[in-house]
Amino acid sequence: MQKSRIWSEIDFQKEGKATGYLRVPISTNASAYGWIPVPIASIKNGSGPRVLLIAGSHGDEWEGQIMLIKLIQSLQAQDVNGHLIILPGANAPAVEAGQRVSPLDDGNLNRSFPGDPNGTPTMMIAHFIETVLLPGCDLVCDFHSGGSSLEYLPSAVIIAAKSASQLRQRLALLRIFGLPVGFATDASTGGDRSLTGACDRHGSVPCLSTELGGGGAASRTLLRAAEDGLARVLHHIGVLNAAPKEPNPCSTQLLYRVRPNDFVYSPAKGLFEPFVNLGDTVSDGQEAGRIHFTEEPWRKPVPVHFGVGGIVLCRRFLARANLGDCLFNVGRTWTPE
Repeated sequence: MQKSRIWSEIDFQKEGKATGYLRVPISTNASAYGWIPVPIASIKNGSGPRVLLIAGSHGDEWEGQIMLIKLIQSLQAQDVNGHLIILPGANAPAVEAGQRVSPLDDGNLNRSFPGDPNGTPTMMIAHFIETVLLPGCDLVCDFHSGGSSLEYLPSAVIIAAKSASQLRQRLALLRIFGLPVGFATDASTGGDRSLTGACDRHGSVPCLSTELGGGGAASRTLLRAAEDGLARVLHHIGVLNAAPKEPNPCSTQLLYRVRPNDFVYSPAKGLFEPFVNLGDTVSDGQEAGRIHFTEEPWRKPVPVHFGVGGIVLCRRFLARANLGDCLFNVGRTWTPE
């Protein structure tokens, strides 16, 4: 692939801890020769695993951003064996705007891989991650949540591997992370244009992701659980020297998320009244809620049903919904071994 046009203030080959910016070139009416700052940290100490930690691919998903900001401040080179690269606000324009996609180009970073060195800012960032940061990685951790519009049952997430050995490795990471729920999917909703797609293109690099709540908030309890889980994972693969303070607190319930075709979507524009909560068990065809019509309050509401039953993993957080908005998705009990 063509070389990236982004340049870095950091030498990723240099030993020690370094912080600075990726400089994404941009030319606008207000700044003819400007660049967009994307914060990044590199912590390198000898030989060992290379791990890429990413948050803020979607700018309104706050939990992972907070966690990685704290990690940058707390870790020093002597704490690491190998190389940690930390990108706490990957789609920096979206992060600064507090919205899912970039205000500069409407770019969704987790739908932009493999990117384009000559493309929009979001495409350039995706290309840099795939061609500069990802090669040689032994693990990628990509932290997500429901953002402003959705709320998730707090979960660790993996893509189901085709080989038995890869599946065992990914399941081990999911269990070590230690959230009460872990789920697998056939593929990211972004397909091969997601970061997991990029990982597959680089020799099936293991990618552990999360869905940490949502609704535009950040939970202290969830942050603590995710911080402890990440410490366990980094120690397990050998990149973090100190043993985690918190042992794995519980067993993880394994689910398999249904395909996007089986998500529950709004059939009309209106106000959504949910009938179930996160974590509830629902059956095939069960009524999920109703859509009410503010402009025609005398009109009967439209019922919404689950096509496929399971455990409710995700719900729409916002009451107002448009035709086609995702209202729910579910996971089914999974026994992979």
